[in-house]
Formats: sequence, structure tokens, C-alpha cells
Amino acid sequence: MFREMRRKKQLLSQEGMELVMARGTNGVLACQGDEGYPYAVPVSYVYWNDRIYFHSAKSGHKVDAITRNPKVSFAVVDEDTIVSEEYTTYFRSVIAFGKARIVEGDEWFEGFKTLVDKYSGDLPEEANIKEIQGCKTSHIIAIDIEHITGKEAIEYVRGKQGK
Repeated sequence: MFREMRRKKQLLSQEGMELVMARGTNGVLACQGDEGYPYAVPVSYVYWNDRIYFHSAKSGHKVDAITRNPKVSFAVVDEDTIVSEEYTTYFRSVIAFGKARIVEGDEWFEGFKTLVDKYSGDLPEEANIKEIQGCKTSHIIAIDIEHITGKEAIEYVRGKQGK
């Protein structure tokens, strides 16, 4: 169903992909937008329990697109260093494919709490809980990942191999 990566030497390990997903602070959600046009939008997210969670207003292009067709992809760029003398970039990125859904109940609270912890973990917990409880006007959307792959620059692969 999903294509295999051509440059297998550059494939990130499962651990490498999870590190990229954990380090990232934003990713690009891609879905099928209005009239079949692709719609890609950057969002803040958290990778938790092998899922991607992000928040959203309860109405808008993103929610409409996900409701119409839950199949999405989500890309995170972890590294992108320009190396002009080599005419390249040293990069590391991950792309996940899955189905997005609006979560409710305990999963809504836990997903929101995990997002708040990631982006406001340095604030007192009482303030974070109060913020979460006051955000009933937001959706929490989960992406149930069906396939995930990551790739890094060949220079990083060679560095790991000591070449």
C-alpha cells in the first residue's frame, strides 16, 4: 500500500524516527482540501502513544477536510543545514501517513494535557490544568499512524559508520 523508500541506506531507524517526532515542535499536516486541492498547514503537535495529536478550532478548512476524508500525511523536518560548498543540505525528516479523527472524553483531556506539557511544561501544573479546562472550544485531533518513514542525508549515515 505504501511505497518503499528508494535510498534505503538513508532510512532512519524506528528509534531515530521517534526521536525526530519527539524533538519537533511543528509539522505540516497534508489533507485533501476543497474541490480536491491539496491542503497543507503547519501545526504544533505532540507525538504520544504512537499517535500525533494537535489542537484545532471546531470549524474551518482543516476540520472540514478531515471530516470529508480522514486520510492524511504529516511531515516533520528535524534538520536542514545548507552546505553551500557541497551544493546540498544535510537533512533529517519524517513523514507519517494515517487517519485523522477528532478525539473526545479522556483521550481529549490526555491529548490536550500532553500538548500543554510539551509547550508550557515550565509553568505550574495548576495553571496548565486550568488552561486545559478552559479550552472546551477546541478540538483535539489524533492521527492514528498507519505508516511512518524517515530519511537523513547520506553524510549523516556515513558519519555514523565512521566513514
